[in-house]
Amino acid sequence: MTLTRSPIARTSTLKRTSVLKRKKADMRNKPLLKSTRPKMTPIRKAARGQECTLQILGVCNGQPETVVLCHSNKLADGKGMGLKASDEKACFGCSSCHDVLDGRRPRPDGMTAEQVDVYFRYAVERTHAILRTKGLMP
Repeated sequence: MTLTRSPIARTSTLKRTSVLKRKKADMRNKPLLKSTRPKMTPIRKAARGQECTLQILGVCNGQPETVVLCHSNKLADGKGMGLKASDEKACFGCSSCHDVLDGRRPRPDGMTAEQVDVYFRYAVERTHAILRTKGLMP
């Protein structure tokens, strides 16, 4: 015995049950969603096309087109859950060095986390020198 069913037919239109009722003036002044994209600061823009200052041996790809501003991952530098360290606690790093620094790629054999931290601290100093010459840092 086979069952044959007829398609379900809607007899009325769907009604909206929860509609945000806001005045037009409110919609211009208050966004509904908070922006999750980080703001592009002049220091972050300055990283474009620069040489990698991190230069981790055996990792650095040496491609200026992949260089971005790499922020510190230390709590002492202001990093926290949902928070990024300030731009003053950052260096210019290529995509490969940035991946090692953030833990997305393993460190080279024999290199400790402390050694990566030393690379980062020296890179921050070199980055600050570059930013001072551009007038972006006092």
